[in-house]
Amino acid sequence: MTHTKTMADVLRLEAKMLEKAAELLELTGNEQVERLTALFQELLNTESTLIFCGVGKSGIIAQKCASTFTSLGLPSFFLHPTEALHGDLGRIRRTDAIVFISKSGTTEEIIKLLPFLHFKKSHKIGLIGAETSPIGSECGILLNCHVEKEACLNNQAPTTSSTVALAMGDAMAVLFEALTGLSKESFAINHPGGILGKSLRMKVRDLMIKSSSCPIVNSSQTLQEVILIMTKYPVGGCAIVDGENFLGIMVEGDIRRTFTRENAGLKSLVKDIMNSNPIVISPDNLAFEALELMESKSKSLQILPVIENQKFLGFIRLHDLLKEGFSLKN
Repeated sequence: MTHTKTMADVLRLEAKMLEKAAELLELTGNEQVERLTALFQELLNTESTLIFCGVGKSGIIAQKCASTFTSLGLPSFFLHPTEALHGDLGRIRRTDAIVFISKSGTTEEIIKLLPFLHFKKSHKIGLIGAETSPIGSECGILLNCHVEKEACLNNQAPTTSSTVALAMGDAMAVLFEALTGLSKESFAINHPGGILGKSLRMKVRDLMIKSSSCPIVNSSQTLQEVILIMTKYPVGGCAIVDGENFLGIMVEGDIRRTFTRENAGLKSLVKDIMNSNPIVISPDNLAFEALELMESKSKSLQILPVIENQKFLGFIRLHDLLKEGFSLKN
């Protein structure tokens, strides 16, 4: 057996067990899912918490599941059963619910904890590999996570079983997401620091260079004056504004091209050489939309004027978007 085949066989076995778990859920799990749906609604109504509990590898899966639910807007945390018996029971309220993750359903640490958990049975959920087990019998909602064997060559290390438990936790989370109708924008509320949150929440006005720090001239000024003010405010572009009205833009490329024309020079008037039809963007557009505009052309735009009611508010630059972590590849 090649090393590659060893790895591939693990993936095939785990995929097979996931398929079987899905089939079993569809065949026998309707009542359990209905109970879970009702419990989710109750937790929302009472502003309660969903607790995950497990030991060892199951504990690690429990931590991931708790993190996922929290990110979706349902407060959740991981409870280690041993720590619970030494004070962490104080984190629990009677209106909360708990999810036990155990392949055998006989995890000793959880069994010791059970007498001290004063939840209704309907608030106990089991992601259990053996439904007829001490832990399974305590649960009002059972989601069958049985696997035929571990992918481990000795059938010992949690591999297939932990994968199925993780996937079942994800299935629970997506059910909750579907019930609440969570939008991308709502999801971003809990992810303000990452690129996901930025792409859904950060607007052009949050990243633009304000007009007070931008070079601005009127259409009757000369190219020489444009160069001087662009040197003073080196942002990569110059706005052309008459009165309160935005008329166009000049960038460094426009200046270079001007000098290739016959009879053109420093005394050339702005109105004769400016770009009077530039791509512009509103301050209330998402910053990610600015990136899409800049990179949708055959040649990337480096700068966009920010306009509101024909008034120039500033520039947003590709450089600043990339520096902030934005990318069309995310």
